[in-house]
Formats: sequence, structure tokens, C-alpha cells
Amino acid sequence: MSVRIDKWLWAARFYKMRSLATEATKGGHITVNGVRCKPSKLVQINDEVQILKDQESFTVIVTGLAEKRGSAKVAQGLYAETPESIKYRAECSEQRKYQTFSAPAPDKRPDKRDRRKIQQFKGR
Repeated sequence: MSVRIDKWLWAARFYKMRSLATEATKGGHITVNGVRCKPSKLVQINDEVQILKDQESFTVIVTGLAEKRGSAKVAQGLYAETPESIKYRAECSEQRKYQTFSAPAPDKRPDKRDRRKIQQFKGR
């Protein structure tokens, strides 16, 4: 048995809508067994799927197939994330956390005078 990759991504809850899964697949953000695929690509159990979504990268092994979206518990049973993927995502999360420390948010919004200085500095 096999299922279209866009349906599987939607059923596994990687994307809220099937159209988003289709667009991600068309955009080259999804690879199956190391090969870029089309939304109509059929996935089978034990296929390796790599998903690039926002700033996250998932590498999962297909452990179940579903054409319809079910509960979150059912969706978690459709795949198993590889240990390397879990470690890589944790490292990236840690790096993003440290980047926010290096560029803290200002205490308040700039007033009119500060905005003029900013615009003058940027050369506008």
C-alpha cells in the first residue's frame, strides 16, 4: 500500500492544510529517500522523508500510512524521527536562543526624535 506524499504530510500533521503540503513539495522542501519529489509521489512504509519547514529540518522514517487526518496521537504513530534529526534540531534551537541574547529587544518603542535619528543613520 502507498499514499501520496502531500496527503501523508497533511495526515501526519506536518502541515495544517493539504494545499500547504502540496506547495512545500512543489517548492523542493520535501525529499523522499534523498530525492526531490512531486506532490503525487507515493510513499511507503520505511521510506525516509526529509522536511524543511521554516527554520526546522525534520528527517523521519514512515512507520504508518493514512489518507485521512486523524487525532494527534494517531499522527505521531505515522512516523519516527531519526536520532540525528532530533540532535540537529536541538542544536539549532540552542543557537537561535543564543542569537536572541546577543541582540536584545529595546525597552520601548522609538519616539519621533529617535525615528528621525534612525532614518538619518540609514541614509533615507
